[in-house]
Amino acid sequence: MAKLYFRYGAMNSGKSTALLQAAYNYEERGQHVLLAKPGIDTKDADRISSRLGMTRDADFLIRPDDDVRALFAAHRARVRRDAEALIPADDAAPVDVACLLIDEAQFLTRDQVDDLLRIVVLDGVPVLAYGIRTDFQTRAFPGSRRLLELAHSLEELKTICRCGRKALFNARLVGGRFVFDGDQVAIDELSADRVTYESMCAQCYLRESGGRLG
Repeated sequence: MAKLYFRYGAMNSGKSTALLQAAYNYEERGQHVLLAKPGIDTKDADRISSRLGMTRDADFLIRPDDDVRALFAAHRARVRRDAEALIPADDAAPVDVACLLIDEAQFLTRDQVDDLLRIVVLDGVPVLAYGIRTDFQTRAFPGSRRLLELAHSLEELKTICRCGRKALFNARLVGGRFVFDGDQVAIDELSADRVTYESMCAQCYLRESGGRLG
């Protein structure tokens, strides 16, 4: 049975690397996958990039008002058409999409995560969604909250804080200074003030925030 997977972790926990590795594993076995990410993630444009230097074009971007199931259906049909053009129908089993992989899934809307579950249950295609749980104020992103509610399988990808403890939170820095107010979304390194993030344990986060949470 197909399942909806949510693999989450703090910044720098290797989420995009794990996604690209999963795509490679499918394709190494001759299976087809589709890769997507929310269009709000303007870093690297339409590419999925890991901090280890691996990159790959996304098959499609998801805008805030998009119907993800309809988008998936259109690209699934394209994969089938392309395969049929190359492989005579009587020479092989029909080609289909074996998995949909979503990067930066925290930026999806609640309705779009619902679409992911419909793709799994009604269309029979597994979905692997990768993202972070909470923003720089320790509040859950809407997409992550819904994935935590709906996913068949939850897996935490771990990373460490500067102190060596397990990192839980994502602290925001603007111009090298920690900030704890502002919009929920600010893509790192695109601002004139150079917005960056640091993965932190609860102790270090509370020390930098003066005990503040959310």
